[in-house]
Amino acid sequence: MTRPGLHAALWSALTFILLLLALVVSAPLEPPPPPPMAVAPIPPPLPTPPPAPEATAPSPSPAVEPAAPAPPAPEKPAPAPETAMAAEPAPPPQAEPAPAALATWQRFAAPSPAADGRPRVVIVLDGLGIDRARTERAIALNAPLELSFVAYADDLAREAEAARRAGHELLVHVPIAALSQRSDGGSAAVAVQRDELLRRLRWDLTRFSGYVGVYDHMDLTFADSGGASETLLDELKAQGLLLLESRIAARSPVAQIAQRLGVPHAARDLFLDDKLDAAAIAANLRALEELARRRGVAIAIGHPQDATLAALAQWLPTLPAKGIALAPISAVIEAAKPE
Repeated sequence: MTRPGLHAALWSALTFILLLLALVVSAPLEPPPPPPMAVAPIPPPLPTPPPAPEATAPSPSPAVEPAAPAPPAPEKPAPAPETAMAAEPAPPPQAEPAPAALATWQRFAAPSPAADGRPRVVIVLDGLGIDRARTERAIALNAPLELSFVAYADDLAREAEAARRAGHELLVHVPIAALSQRSDGGSAAVAVQRDELLRRLRWDLTRFSGYVGVYDHMDLTFADSGGASETLLDELKAQGLLLLESRIAARSPVAQIAQRLGVPHAARDLFLDDKLDAAAIAANLRALEELARRRGVAIAIGHPQDATLAALAQWLPTLPAKGIALAPISAVIEAAKPE
């Protein structure tokens, strides 16, 4: 074959190849429509991948993501102060002062009339409990009276409770004078040791409850022995009790010792029935009224005798009309001063 023929054949082959290529190229150009159809289903999966972008974000900028969690951290400390604020209310209750405990004589004090300027009288009936009938008559009198029960009497708990229910105030009659003895040809001497005195006193104070203090005929021998007096008053102070003294001796030092030790103390002004005579008792009641008007407070001591109970039954109801108030010893303990 000649060279021109060879060229012609090559060109023919190239032309044929180009035609084939054109066909191949034109064939793929027609399928593109189907791919868009396939692209349509692809969008639905695209919404689900959002988590992928979040994972992609940390990889490019890991330092930026720690900065984002940092803000929540300051928000958490804010509640912490709120908890502290809630805990602050606890201290106020602790700061509240506790009410001062009342002494025994204050806890068992009988109700008394208001201190409205009227003179006040205190009537003490001593020696109750032994004679039950007369004790019941005393309890039935107008209240408040000061009823002193003998520690060795029977049925004390029931009688004392009945007296308290009736509005009266209670004392324990403690026979301290009986604890002293005479010796050496009549010279006065206190023979009972401190421990024995306390043993007897504490036994007396266990016989019933609800009393405000002790009433005693403290003889001069006992009163002059300063150590014995302080033993008695120390015990009364420890138990929160007051002392009503018969004051049979003008120079008894008990008042001074009680004041020094801080024991509430009062003393008798007069006896109602040193003479068991209706006229004498009536005279003593008139003297009591005069003393109360002059001093503001007067204290009389009587006993459950028929004449005394009868006189009181008539006299007590007359006090309101006379402008005089009947009061228990606890109401006048600060005002009662020996004359």
